Amino acid sequence: MIGRDKPLLLVGLLLPLAAVAAALVSQHVYGMEPCPWCILQRLLFVLIALWSAVGLLLRRAARGMGALVLLTAAGGVAAALWQHFVAAASQSCNLTWPDRLLAWLQLDALLPEIFQPRASCADAAVSLLGVPYEFWSLALFVALGAVGLALLRRRQP
Repeated sequence: MIGRDKPLLLVGLLLPLAAVAAALVSQHVYGMEPCPWCILQRLLFVLIALWSAVGLLLRRAARGMGALVLLTAAGGVAAALWQHFVAAASQSCNLTWPDRLLAWLQLDALLPEIFQPRASCADAAVSLLGVPYEFWSLALFVALGAVGLALLRRRQP
């Protein structure tokens, strides 16, 4: 029922949008330039917000959107872990899978201030309050995955 699902869907909508807003402030106000893996995570946050918005708009779609939120969040967890343990240790992350995806989607050309990578993965490795930025992202993806799982486990009316 949408009444019971609405709070979860609102979290699924607002939390990832807040994450993207924080990333944009970090980039444009504090000069923390994003790498391709950072941009991929932004894109996944936007997708989670989109799935949640669809769940809010289409009453019967909440459970299905929960599945998409869960799958997208799992992809975000994988991207954050890969960024930290593999890509950040590399001097260059050019022409990796996220680069090819962004080029194919042309988001870097359409919305460069949001989706254009501007740093290598090693250069983009920064911390906030002593915690690597990608671990903050990882924590948000885990929380959003829990939202998706809760939506998926809801009984249909």
